[in-house]
Amino acid sequence: MKELRDYVRSIPDFPQKGVIFRDITTVIGDADGFRLAVDTMTDLIKDIDFDVLAGLEARGFIMGAPIAYNLNKPYILIRKKGKLPWHTVSESYDLEYGKAEIEIHTDSIKPGQRVVLVDDLIATGGTLEAGVKLVERLGGEVACIVCMTELPALRGRDRLRGYDIRTAISFDGE
Repeated sequence: MKELRDYVRSIPDFPQKGVIFRDITTVIGDADGFRLAVDTMTDLIKDIDFDVLAGLEARGFIMGAPIAYNLNKPYILIRKKGKLPWHTVSESYDLEYGKAEIEIHTDSIKPGQRVVLVDDLIATGGTLEAGVKLVERLGGEVACIVCMTELPALRGRDRLRGYDIRTAISFDGE
């Protein structure tokens, strides 16, 4: 039986020389791989007491929706700036090659709600840190952060100290 990491395609020198890109399209493009990813991530958070899942654009949407469905939880979106149609709050963050901004509807999270943030990857932690700030600005509490993959060498956990972070696969030094 294949392990989840067996479904991830590694692409050397993308997007620049010296980088190994971990491509999850080969996970979600395979029925068994996708089921394994969703089931593994669901298992990682089944012991967490929480009210709502929040997926980060874009691959967090892919992983988060079936997890919310499996656990019968509401699901909200944290999107790139300008994509949500209602009143929003936003948070800027640094990317490896520039800046970005994400938003959430102001009525997505009620004060006191416990939220699980979902994304496909924790690398430098910038996107997830911005997601945490949005949840907390709306009065929510981040109960857990769950990601399919982690690149520990990029030290994303350092930015998110004090938060419960769970990942299905770690590509440490590979």
